[in-house]
Amino acid sequence: MMTKDERQRFIDLIKREVVPAIGCTEPIAVALCVARATEILGCIPEKISLQLSANILKNAMGVGIPGTGMIGLPIAIALGALIGKSEYQLEVLRDCTPDSVEQGKQYMDEGRISISLKENISEKLYIEVLCEAGNQCAEAIITTGHTNFVYLRKDDKVLMNKLTTSNDTPCSSTEDEKVTLTLRKVYDFATTAPLEEIDFILEARRLNKAAAEESFKMDYGHGLGRAIREPMETPVVGDSIFAHILAYTSGACDARMAGAMIPVMSNSGSGNQGISATMPVVIYAEETHKSEEQLVRALILSHLTVIYIKQSLGRLSALCGCVVAATGSSCGITYLMGGTYLQVSHAVKNMIANITGMICDGAKPSCAMKVTSGVATAVFSALLAMQQKCVTAFEGIIDDDVDQCIRNLTRIGSQGMNETDRLVLDIMTHKKQ
Repeated sequence: MMTKDERQRFIDLIKREVVPAIGCTEPIAVALCVARATEILGCIPEKISLQLSANILKNAMGVGIPGTGMIGLPIAIALGALIGKSEYQLEVLRDCTPDSVEQGKQYMDEGRISISLKENISEKLYIEVLCEAGNQCAEAIITTGHTNFVYLRKDDKVLMNKLTTSNDTPCSSTEDEKVTLTLRKVYDFATTAPLEEIDFILEARRLNKAAAEESFKMDYGHGLGRAIREPMETPVVGDSIFAHILAYTSGACDARMAGAMIPVMSNSGSGNQGISATMPVVIYAEETHKSEEQLVRALILSHLTVIYIKQSLGRLSALCGCVVAATGSSCGITYLMGGTYLQVSHAVKNMIANITGMICDGAKPSCAMKVTSGVATAVFSALLAMQQKCVTAFEGIIDDDVDQCIRNLTRIGSQGMNETDRLVLDIMTHKKQ
């Protein structure tokens, strides 16, 4: 049994990684960095210069910015300077109004914003902002985490510096590195921790289900959730638990990627990961009449599995986060089906065997399709696991050790697909408009 101190470290980790966010986290993190630099400057900047890692650029190019009806970084940057509040963290733009959007458009049209690629940096999540007004300037840097400030400066006075001196990379001292996870530890914590210590995870159900239900009322993105949910003359997926899981998960993603002013509960810096780790588990639990305790434990299992995988994969990679998040929800669904630790590990292996290699080509409305593909596989993997069917170590990248399977997955995503990442960004930035 875990001690109370050990459980608290797990709880603190989850609370750091599972947080509310409005909008896609990459442009919102940029807006957050701009807001903090503006606050340090003490006035609206006359000029804002940004240097961003390739993965930040990739994930911010095609996604809607909440409350604006616009896509891309410039409006997020302008609003970060004009109305952003860094204390709101990933809800930095929640005070956005139609008037502030018009002001943001004017700010953009005045040519005050300069965006460039940060060269010669290995960190995939890197945001550097320089705000200038008159003879004053302020600088802020976020890296390794979407809200992790590592450098702050006002004119010549350095207010914070957690960078190494060699290559502008952050010192390795984040709290989550102190929490060593395995799938066994994740399962044991989720299934044995006192309920009153972990029922905070139900807030993920409230936020993400509300986002899905909002998407059914409006025409967001590609409207995949509505298309699955609405009755058709010739139903394709039918009226089933499976169909409802797909509809609610993709619907919440539809709304988020289209820039709806709706908070969702994120996981490891991604709203889509939070949605995918939450909604399949919630809908399965509700429609099979599971108890609230069973739902709480399944959600903790799902979200903590995602956190575990992302620890070695990294915040951003060429591997679509839907793969990781759907692996978590497959574990949660397997648990709700009555699965043991062995069957949960079977579900993980089935997931890794199937959809490893799905590329991330940026955040955008069509992410709802990838989310749905991942969640569909999550359900199939759980069903197979409950029948004691599991992809074996004789097949592909699967290993007998489930934790080694996860390391194989994250090696492919963090190392093997780096060239894929560069090629994807090159294609995205050289398309004819």
